[in-house]
Amino acid sequence: MFLSLDGIDGVGKSTQLKLLASQLERQGQQVVTCREPGSTQLGEAIRNILLNDWDTPMGGVSEMLLYMASRGQLVEEIIRPALQSGKTVIADRYLLASVVYQGHGRSLEPQAIWDVGRVATGTLLPDLTLVLDLPPEKAAARLGEPDRIEARGEAYRDKLRKGFLAEAERQPEKIKIVDASGTEAEVAERIWCEVEALQASKTGE
Repeated sequence: MFLSLDGIDGVGKSTQLKLLASQLERQGQQVVTCREPGSTQLGEAIRNILLNDWDTPMGGVSEMLLYMASRGQLVEEIIRPALQSGKTVIADRYLLASVVYQGHGRSLEPQAIWDVGRVATGTLLPDLTLVLDLPPEKAAARLGEPDRIEARGEAYRDKLRKGFLAEAERQPEKIKIVDASGTEAEVAERIWCEVEALQASKTGE
């Protein structure tokens, strides 16, 4: 399986990714995890530019293309080889993040970003994307020192949340909204229910 976790900053993706990976490993699966942008030498260099370079002006198109460059390397170097060897991959963000952050958030055309993304990834998309959902003010309260993207403020985060919800409504079979409120265990159980449903559907194919 290829799974991705997404959502606005502060919803708990990194924690839930670790919990989900552990649960799948207990099933006997070999699991590879990765993060966007990053997880490769090129990706980590791009990550530093995107999140930590406060001095270089960057338009929405340039920002989107940098994410795509990182993503393309991630697919080629890590994700596709892992899937071909029979492993399960869980990504902390994937193409949906660009559609929402640079599309809905920065007013680029979402469908155009999907199209560019299919080129960057060689049409490789997750079997399931789980969007952890919280009101922006609750998610922001969980953040520490903000990076360049996180510092864009509440109005931007509100656009992002609406963008995730809109894309999930467009692709309900591939993008599932998961309530990220409550304890870590409660959120993990909601995620696991969605993954079990995917496993059951694959078994029945």
